[in-house]
Amino acid sequence: MLERSRKEGVRALVSVTEHCGEFERLLRLSESYPDFVMPCFGVHPIQNNGDGPRSVTMKFDFDRNVHSRSAGRQTIAFLKEQGIEKALLHNFAGRPSAALEGVKAGYFFSFPPAVTKNNQREKLIRQIPMENICLETDSPALGPNREERNVPWNIQIPCEYIARVKSLSPETVCEATAQNALRLFYKMNYKLNK
Repeated sequence: MLERSRKEGVRALVSVTEHCGEFERLLRLSESYPDFVMPCFGVHPIQNNGDGPRSVTMKFDFDRNVHSRSAGRQTIAFLKEQGIEKALLHNFAGRPSAALEGVKAGYFFSFPPAVTKNNQREKLIRQIPMENICLETDSPALGPNREERNVPWNIQIPCEYIARVKSLSPETVCEATAQNALRLFYKMNYKLNK
């Protein structure tokens, strides 16, 4: 999968795990592919078990990929309360007004290939500035078809969709979202430019 992703033009994978028990395996994978696999810890702040996203990610200096299903406004308020300044709200499906609160806080929002199946996201994407949008695949889930495994090189699907919604070229969206990802995942700059 990793080699095929490279052949398909994927420059780097931000690989997210939600469970501490999986993170050691992800770190080993990152050590084997240091210029390609970037580890990231996924958090569900609304399902917090006492060790909040700030303490877990600050303790290990990990980037934050935040899941906010059905709790966009609450998640953004919680992140702000915790003093978290940079976070990616992945597969964000909240209201545009909640997203704009996140934009004011400096957060980023990403959309997977499955976004093309949800007409409500058009309004959301139109309102979020390009400088706060990232691309994701969330593979193996959230692909263009439920019955098929999603793959990293499907990243062009949300890119083309966002380009259409915002009346931009796919190249413009690709460049802007790549720069956003490098701002958000600052360690990726170092690893990609070694």
